Amino acid sequence: MKLIIISGLSGSGKSIALNVLEDLHYYCIDNLPAAMLPALADQLLSSGSRDHEHIAVGIDARNTPADLADFSSILKTLRSRQLDVQILFLEADNATLIKRFSETRRRHPLSNDEVPLSEAIIQERSLLEPIAGEADLIMDTSRTNIHQLRELIHSRINNDDSSQLSLLFESFGFKQGIPVDADFVFDVRCIPNPHWEPRLRRLTGCDSAVAEFLEQHDDAINMFEDIRDFLEKWIPRFEADNRSYMTVAVGCTGGQHRSVYMVEKLAAWFREQRPGILHRHRELS
Repeated sequence: MKLIIISGLSGSGKSIALNVLEDLHYYCIDNLPAAMLPALADQLLSSGSRDHEHIAVGIDARNTPADLADFSSILKTLRSRQLDVQILFLEADNATLIKRFSETRRRHPLSNDEVPLSEAIIQERSLLEPIAGEADLIMDTSRTNIHQLRELIHSRINNDDSSQLSLLFESFGFKQGIPVDADFVFDVRCIPNPHWEPRLRRLTGCDSAVAEFLEQHDDAINMFEDIRDFLEKWIPRFEADNRSYMTVAVGCTGGQHRSVYMVEKLAAWFREQRPGILHRHRELS
């Protein structure tokens, strides 16, 4: 039986994640007390129903602080049942969360007349830290809209072989900040910048003219080979440690040309070597 625990900050997209998993025929339960997870697992295992082979459970800050603080022990108990347990944790930066709550006019579950929204978000981060620390996959939704989040969750979770590493290559611009959910971050700002070529400025790293320009420079070719060789050496070590998800972020100044080109090239290379390869261009979305 596969059990996915969905957690994260209020306003980060937990409900969307559960809806996506429900569409993938998971049996979904929202806002279950964390202490009841072992009992739920025992009940479903004992029933032997094939309808409950894939379960998704939402756990959030409405749990008691004691249960959240004890999450590591609860998780250890679950895994002693020989379940395939994975934890997806969603987050976003404070400014994005405040904007989302202001736009929807929803009340944060920890805010009240004495606790303003900004303070409630800080409290929630602290309460959920034990779950975030155990997460198999952390997703930052700050610059992701509803449709992009649905597609990203679907592509990362909907894997027929749960033992296969899901490897995401993501381009980004340092101007917009480093993705907080990245496992490896590579900086390619040292290679020639197509932005300064007037004919290339309006294009992106997905365009052949940009790729041809960069591949005229040894630095771009050497950078690709060095990143490729590094990942080929170390990815198998993470797989041997039963890692299910990995995100490799590649950044340039604006996230339009160099990082996009590099992610396209890396994804194409690794897609020929292994399944489970995804790619995303954060600033092009």
